[in-house]
Amino acid sequence: MATKRRPTETLQSMLALEERLDYQDRAVAGGLDIYLRNVLRDGEQRQFFTRIVAALPKDGYAALSPEERKAWAGRVQSALRPGASPRATKRPPPSPPPEASASPEPAPVPKRSKSARRPPAPTFSNDDPLSSDVSVLGRIVPISRKALTSLGIETVYDLLWHLPRRYEDWRNVRTISEALEGIELTIVGEIASIDVKYLRGGRTATEAVVRDGSGSLRVWWWSQPYLSRTLRPGMRVGLSGKIGIRGRQLQMESPEWERLDDPEDDTVHVGRLSPVYPRTKGLPNRTLRRLAHAAVRDYLPMLAESLPPQVMAEEQFPSEADALRMIHFPEQLEEVEVAKERIAFQELLSIQLAVLSRKREARRRADAPPIPMSGDFLDRFLGALPFQLTGAQQRVLTEIRNDMFRREPMARLLQGDVGSGKTVVAAAAMLAAVRAGHQTVLMAPTEVLASQHYETFQHLFAGKEYSAGEQLWYDFNLAPALGRPVRMALLTGSVRAPRKRQIHQEMESGMLDLVVGTHALIQESASFNNLGLAVVDEQHRFGVLQRDALRKGSSPHLLVMTATPIPRTLALTVYGELDSSVIDELPPGRQRVRTQIVEPSQREEIVYQRIRDEARLGRQSFVICPLVDESDKLEAEAATEQYEFLRSGPLRELASRIRLLHGRMSSDDKRAVMSDLANGNADVLVSTIVVEVGVDVPNATVMAIEGADRFGLAQLHQLRGRVGRSNLESVCYLISDTDVEQSQRRLELMAQTSNGFELAEADLEMRGPGEYFGTRQSGLPELRVAKLTDHRTLNLARNWANRMLDDDPHLRAPEHRLLRARAENLNVSGATAVH
Repeated sequence: MATKRRPTETLQSMLALEERLDYQDRAVAGGLDIYLRNVLRDGEQRQFFTRIVAALPKDGYAALSPEERKAWAGRVQSALRPGASPRATKRPPPSPPPEASASPEPAPVPKRSKSARRPPAPTFSNDDPLSSDVSVLGRIVPISRKALTSLGIETVYDLLWHLPRRYEDWRNVRTISEALEGIELTIVGEIASIDVKYLRGGRTATEAVVRDGSGSLRVWWWSQPYLSRTLRPGMRVGLSGKIGIRGRQLQMESPEWERLDDPEDDTVHVGRLSPVYPRTKGLPNRTLRRLAHAAVRDYLPMLAESLPPQVMAEEQFPSEADALRMIHFPEQLEEVEVAKERIAFQELLSIQLAVLSRKREARRRADAPPIPMSGDFLDRFLGALPFQLTGAQQRVLTEIRNDMFRREPMARLLQGDVGSGKTVVAAAAMLAAVRAGHQTVLMAPTEVLASQHYETFQHLFAGKEYSAGEQLWYDFNLAPALGRPVRMALLTGSVRAPRKRQIHQEMESGMLDLVVGTHALIQESASFNNLGLAVVDEQHRFGVLQRDALRKGSSPHLLVMTATPIPRTLALTVYGELDSSVIDELPPGRQRVRTQIVEPSQREEIVYQRIRDEARLGRQSFVICPLVDESDKLEAEAATEQYEFLRSGPLRELASRIRLLHGRMSSDDKRAVMSDLANGNADVLVSTIVVEVGVDVPNATVMAIEGADRFGLAQLHQLRGRVGRSNLESVCYLISDTDVEQSQRRLELMAQTSNGFELAEADLEMRGPGEYFGTRQSGLPELRVAKLTDHRTLNLARNWANRMLDDDPHLRAPEHRLLRARAENLNVSGATAVH
């Protein structure tokens, strides 16, 4: 077998051929720079090649004259001789131009922390140019350096991935003599004079005269007096705007402007589509643009390609380096779209590789306990229920039954609208686990919800009286399906220490069959003897690492439940390692909740009157406020103030039957409030969004949401789901006087549809994945280009991820090296995905 030649050996042959061709740069098709760039991307002997490339001018070997090429080639060949030091080829970088210390431009983008996520960088060696400090690109004043750090920009690689958010068109460069009234153009000239004019009414105008050798032009900026200090006579500037006329003189009014401190600035800032970057105070856009231009020119050719050749060939994507170049400094806007499509695919491919690797790894383990759910058991379970399961519940129960019978650990996401019957399906699976000799656990995000689940299981498994809608079940229990009582415990943060220690001991000994709890379940001291099934309710309230911690290092089956409808694209990303089941059918007899947008001035005649009428009929109402404490910023009523206002004002006749619930109350006080609601001792509950999840009051028929425009669609849908849980006619009032167009659109959508999945898709589109659940802790990495509403690209990425993992399950092939690194660095599902 022939030995593969090293890149330096190939380079020696190329330089010998260059010598025979009189250094005309014809030894390599397309020029020697292409070969140098490819070697730097591949990484072999990178240190040497980085040094010899550093000895070339900025535009590479092609920019040299034949004599200069000969001299450079001679130095390289000398460095390649045994014992020679390759450092001889290195030359100092040119001194960068001085940079203005600050700019009065407004800073539209707020600061974000140093740890703000951008696409994970490949693992750099110490001499990798892309890991160089961003200061190698030119002088950076301290205030700008601090601002760069706040944006997470510390290396050249960071800067290359700090992408423009829009572009200004500075392509139409003309001379002043070509200016005509009504046309838009860009001119480059020198400021002859500049001064501030004081006008009537306290207004100011900054007037400048600009010359370019072909003529002069008067320029005006209104109410920007600082420009007379920023732009001074003798300074070169680029101006872009529309030509007008005043009297008989042409003028340019309020144009965009750029200082051109260096001749090179003419190509960086004007005569092109000029990028505008996300930035922060102390970081002028021109500084970012100058640094980005240097990074693209000098370092981007060294960026290694992340996508395998097969993907590049089949999808006809531009290279990663070309895509970033087109995004930073495009020739045409059409280039930007082509480049963004490639980068979006790359981002989504990394996510899909992460979640699918995790999913496949779990299945490869095959160490979960098979849990049978026999027909006899199911007949007895279903026969003990005072109602029939819907078709959707039966279908989902069959899917869970099939999963749990296998040794591969079940990992299933169970979605269903509020009141669709997820809990009874989970109860069947949990009882089957206990019947098979295993322990089972349910973790809920709040003590209120955990207590409610525990109470439900007590009624189901221990025969206590239980109210559900218009039905009252007596001596109802599923113990016959098991053959004995279920040993249960509730473990929350408020459980006293002696009882907590007892529960921990009984969990570890195997004495307990079923435990319901909150985050207290994942404490280090809480462990199970033989966990067979873990159920997580309202998954989006937990980090995925918390969900994994619940498994306690074992491989139980996992059922994740949520009443928050999840768009398909999020189901393939945030929950990409989970199989999905949907209960898309409500129990018979349920009525659609009517939803109405109400102006604050209509509270008395519409909302409060309806609450009083419902109370006279023995029914209950919710009044929801966004915050516990008053906040001018959110312009929302505080729950505590609203509670006192209603008791002393519009609902004073119900004062003794109004209760308050918020997250700062003690667990005992919360339980007392919930008990009053359940027992009919309260007519109205004033609450924060603590009732968003899990509060079950079947007799409630009115939901009034103050400041409804402050909530996302998913939250509003959850809150609306707290009513309409029986056959009683129910209504949801959205109280808002917002004039913000997007907020109005959100409320109108709520009033028009009760389909949670339609609302979820709209919510994702409007607010983005990071805010979809009302929290930034969604488990998603920050996406620079890709959108999770892009179904086509997401499906394409998922298909490619499956193909790659079929051929290379651990992504160990050289062409998958960078994708593997990206997947491992992603925080998708909170764990390293590729093993």
